Amino acid sequence: MTELFYTEKLKVLLPQYEDFLKTDVYPIELGIITKPFRQSLPLVKALREKAKAKKLFAPHLSPDEGGVGLNLMEFAQVSEVLGTSPLGHLIFNCNAPDIGNMELMHQFASAELKKKYLHPLMNGEIRSCFAMTEPEFAGSNPVNMATTAQREGNQYVINGHKWFTTAADGANFTIVMAVTDAQNPNPYLRASMVLVPLENPGFQLVRNISIMGEAGEDYFSHAEVRFTNCKVPIENLIGYEGQGFALAQARLGPGRIHHCMRWIGICERAFDLMCSRATSRKLNDHKFLGHQQIIQAWIAECRANINAARLMVLHTAYKMEKEGAKAAKEEISTIKFFVADVLMKTLDKAIQVHGALGITDDTLLSFWYRHERGARIYDGPDEVHKVSLAKAILKGYGMSG
Repeated sequence: MTELFYTEKLKVLLPQYEDFLKTDVYPIELGIITKPFRQSLPLVKALREKAKAKKLFAPHLSPDEGGVGLNLMEFAQVSEVLGTSPLGHLIFNCNAPDIGNMELMHQFASAELKKKYLHPLMNGEIRSCFAMTEPEFAGSNPVNMATTAQREGNQYVINGHKWFTTAADGANFTIVMAVTDAQNPNPYLRASMVLVPLENPGFQLVRNISIMGEAGEDYFSHAEVRFTNCKVPIENLIGYEGQGFALAQARLGPGRIHHCMRWIGICERAFDLMCSRATSRKLNDHKFLGHQQIIQAWIAECRANINAARLMVLHTAYKMEKEGAKAAKEEISTIKFFVADVLMKTLDKAIQVHGALGITDDTLLSFWYRHERGARIYDGPDEVHKVSLAKAILKGYGMSG
């Protein structure tokens, strides 16, 4: 049924992305993610150059910008394929948080900021990060924020504490969400987004946060950071003052499509590993693990859930592309919690089928289980999206508040 969403361009491109991953990435990915990531940066860079040479780099960007020129629907389907490897999106320069920053700056940054930061980012010459979440406040209520950016002459002076600033380690710049008008009666007009180069004496990377026992480094990391009298020119403002929350929503809409399709790619790879294990692991001379009815039930349930999730996300991407993110906000909330749940259930079943092997680092499963549990938390926790969706539904039945 997904053929309904295919285009002539995708029919040509999808096999090329699949072949690249199977030939060049799958054989080396486990070796890369199980050792310090910086050791593998030369290899990753070489793969990025190969992706450029094959004209597969930056699928979300236009050909004039060095990309493939896919629309949201097309990119969503490529994103699923890339999601089958932990390295997929990075190699093709459409990884978070860079892709969100590219989209944000493409729409709202000044020509000077685009020239100095966006163009090198699109070319894959640098990486970036995004600083919004603060450890002192619940991320589910983003209007609570203590980081400030005060105007002093022709500069912003930024002070604040952020964490889960993904991939700050090794990044060239961050876009920070900071309060610029604390007295505004509308809490959604108090904050702005400001670009901060990380080679700045006022910026400190405090640590890479340990995630279930793994701090990681470079691209595979989440940082705690501080801004202490961090000074940047006022020209580093993205958009205009007070627009921060509006820009965050503009960034999050497509971002949730990207995440969900990446998660479905993870599900497909985990499903493949699960089925391969079920048909190869002997229980005795005459019986394989896949002969167990409970294993068969898990496989059937996972297949149905992954298929349902894919169609749900593609429908949402279609509606967003045709009518805009605001018109699709209920669908966006729905896919966020539904697909995150399918992801975790699929990974859990795949680990269980692998037995003790599943919790080792001899397969990709434990890596994904550690790093993707956050799927139910970031970009809005499941509970917030469920409440938002339920309120919208009940409003149609006449209930207010």
